[in-house]
This record gives sequence, C-alpha cells and structure tokens, in this order.
Amino acid sequence: MAAALLAAAGALGGAVVPRALAAQTIDTVVVQNRNVFEPPGDTPGLLARLGDALHVTTRAWVIRRTVLFDRGDAYDSARVVESARALRGLGVFRDVELDTVRVDGKLGVRVATADGWSTRPQGGWSSAAGSVTWSLGLVEKNLLGTANQLQALYDHTPDRSSWALLLHSPGLVLRRASLDLELVDLSDGRAAYWSYGVPFYETSAPASLATGGEAGTTRVLTFRDGSLVDSLQRRALRFSLGGGIALRATDHEYARLEVFAQLRRESFTPYGTAAATDSLSFAPALGLEIGRSRFVVARSLDQYDRPEDVDVSSRLWIGAWVAPRAFGYAGGRAGIGPQVSAQWGAAWGSGFAWLRFNADGVLGGPGWGLDSGRADAAMTVATQRLPLQTLVVHAEGAAARRIAPGTEYDLWLYFDGPRAYPAHAFTGTRRYWLVAEDRFLVANDVLGLVGVGLAPFVEWGGAWYADERPRAAGDAGLALRLGATRSTRGEVTEIAVAQRFGPNIAGKGWALVVRQAVDLR
Repeated sequence: MAAALLAAAGALGGAVVPRALAAQTIDTVVVQNRNVFEPPGDTPGLLARLGDALHVTTRAWVIRRTVLFDRGDAYDSARVVESARALRGLGVFRDVELDTVRVDGKLGVRVATADGWSTRPQGGWSSAAGSVTWSLGLVEKNLLGTANQLQALYDHTPDRSSWALLLHSPGLVLRRASLDLELVDLSDGRAAYWSYGVPFYETSAPASLATGGEAGTTRVLTFRDGSLVDSLQRRALRFSLGGGIALRATDHEYARLEVFAQLRRESFTPYGTAAATDSLSFAPALGLEIGRSRFVVARSLDQYDRPEDVDVSSRLWIGAWVAPRAFGYAGGRAGIGPQVSAQWGAAWGSGFAWLRFNADGVLGGPGWGLDSGRADAAMTVATQRLPLQTLVVHAEGAAARRIAPGTEYDLWLYFDGPRAYPAHAFTGTRRYWLVAEDRFLVANDVLGLVGVGLAPFVEWGGAWYADERPRAAGDAGLALRLGATRSTRGEVTEIAVAQRFGPNIAGKGWALVVRQAVDLR
C-alpha cells in the first residue's frame, strides 16, 4: 500500500530548479532589512519618522536564521521560494523579496524585507444582531526585532470574560524549533496550553519532533436553538509527543511516517459540584502522509498591499489511534480510531481552488461499529479575472456523532456561518455554510496606512442536532473592508449591513455587523 501511495504522490505535480543556477554555490547572503515606513510612500513625513523611531527593525540574524539556505550551499530555487514563504510566516513583515545577485562575479542571494508595525494597543469590538464581543490589550509581534510575539488580552463575550497571556518564540534553543505558550484566566475557570518542537519546516525536511499539552479547569457550555441547555465543568491534564521521518523528501514532494502518543487525565461534572474522579488514558497513533507542495502568491485577497501565500498543495494523510481498555478507555469507548485528511488544490492565471476533507472516529463496541466521530469538508474557488475584483465562492459542511461536551458546532463562535445572527443562533452536530463575495478594491494604500474595499455578499447556512429538523437561514448585504497596510499581518476589519432571511430563525430584518473578516485561504 505504501508503494501505491508513493506512486500517487509522484503524479501530483511540482516545480523545476533552473539548471543554470542549480549547480552553483551560494557565496554570499545579503540581508536588506527595512523599517516600517522605509520608504515612507504616501505616509505623512512626521508620522513616518516617528513610527520608524519607535520601532526596532527585525534583526538580520533573525532573517538569516529563518531562511532555508546558508553560505556554501548549492543554489536551489525551490528552497529560495520556500524561504520567502517562511519569512512571511513569521508574521512580522509587510513585504519579502528574494532574488539572486552577482558580487565580484560570485553568486549571492539578496534577502530584502520590510517590517510591519508590530507594537500596538489591542482593541476590538464586534457585534452581530445584538451579541457584542469586545477586547482590550497590548500586542507586540516583534519584540526588540527578534520575531518573538507577546500578547496580553482581556476579552469579553456574551458567555464569559477572560485574561490571556500568549507567547510565541520561533528559533528558541534550536534553529527550527518554536515555543507556544498560552495562559488563560477565565471568569469561570483557568487553563494553560503549550507546545514546543521542530515541525516539517520545509518540503524536504527529513524529520519532525514536537511536544505539547494542556492543564486546567474550565466551564463547558452547550447551546441549543440559541439557548443554554447544559453547563459542565471540565478538568483536564494532557501531554502529547509526536514526530516523524521522511521516507521520501524532495523540493516538491514527500512521504512521511509519523508516530504520536497522548497521555490524558480528564473528567466532566455538573458545573458547581465537586469534581469526579478523573479518567486516565493513554493512546498511541501511527500515520502516513504523502503530498506534493504548491503555493501561489496572491494580492488583495484577504489583506491589502502585501503578498499572500495560498496553499494549493495536494496531500493525503491516513492513520489510526489505538484506544484499548488496557490503556484506560471504558468498554463503550474503547477501540481503534481511524483518521483521514486530504487536500486537493489547483491554480490558474487568475485564480485558485482547493478542496479539503477530514474525518476521524472510534470503531468499537460489540459490533465494532462507529462509536463516535466527525467528518468535515470545505471548498473554496477564487478568481481575480475582473480588474480590482476578487470573486470568492466558499462551501463547507460537517457532521459529528457522540462528541465530547463543548465541541458541538457553533457558527457564531468560529465565524463559519451567516454573519448577521446573534450568538449561538446556530449550534448542533450538523452544519453547513455557503457564501459568495465579490471583494472590490477601492484603494490599496490610503496615505500609506490603510486599504479600503467593498464586498457585496450573500450566504446561507445553519447548524442543528441530529434529533431535530435542519435549522438554517441566510443574509445578504454589503461590507466595508478596512485593513492596515503597514501592520504585521494586515488583518481586515469588516463593517457590514445585512438583510436576514429564511424560514427557521426569528429576528428577521436588517442587522449591523462589525467583526474581523474571515480569511478564506
């Protein structure tokens, strides 16, 4: 079977390294790291000078550490392209350019970056049909020019309030390793999450190794038809360890064998009562992934005035968890947990498309039937064939059976449903969402600070439980899209006016929606 999967990977398409440079050795790596307002462009001079004076430009050693080549390496155009993508993935630059240069007749690679504004007070406010969420905090996404990210945030939703401290540190101790740490103090609980390790950081990476986990006591809310129907207390302590080796690895295709293990102590009890005895379980897993990497670079898709990487790779991952009674699983929950994940992508001159599918579950019990599980699929098609316009059509759906409390679908919580409805209007174990938007570019960079766009849209979707009739509704309207062009990631804020329609939901009529726009990549 592995041979067949490797053969399939060979048919998925890839990139070619130019022969004229492939055999040459890189003699010099030239780094040109520019500040936020360098050049100032249309930004008022005083503001540009003040902004650059307050910002610490990303250190050259951070850039050299991130790229996938060093002086003395053979030139590889695919690795240069992946290096540009890795630099953009740091989330600290508004622009990245890599090209070849000649220095005294020798081959050099020029790495030119332009920083985004990284230090800012964090203030957010969103509203959908009366459900208001707001946040305050301080975010530093490029601490002293080291690409370390630190965030302190207070968040208030219709359900709870919370304080959160987040740290992301790339290249900590090991060059390709990253640390992620999140501490959360909720009005109804506390939790901590962490991960550290080296991923498959490039297509040709030979191995990966990572660990992570969580610890905390939190409140789990379950909603039905817009109302709270259950409240549980979850106590959890989880440790995981996983890694993989590449059975095949080139600049454009790979086959990887991966191994995981998880140790978990967990309990669910009615909120406000004494915690029950925790269940202790251990589960190992084995998986195989094959794929061929392909990315396209777009502009004015989900952000303004910057290149955006769109993943149109094709890949397949298959694996299984082992959860026997001997490892702590109850008789009714023990079994084998198969998993499959797949993506197919395509790109053409004016657009791209991708299709993704994921499914997992537990097979067990007397008849070895499906005890629990979930499956989801999504598709996006985008075209920029018309001048200054990006037409996006997106569809997704999912279904689940006997899932853990608190993991039901909630379209308001994850922005994957009609936007003009209040909190928890659509919840359940079945869901779908269809949306079409025509994102029209009004101005790409007003005063060198902000991009402006308009997006008429229409959408339909809903969520419901297996024991009730499907609940779905739609809305149509116009969104004003605003995005900071000199910031690090350039998130777009959406202010939309929408008309609600549909047979199953109360509160029809017009609604004002303010929120962070959905990134459909």
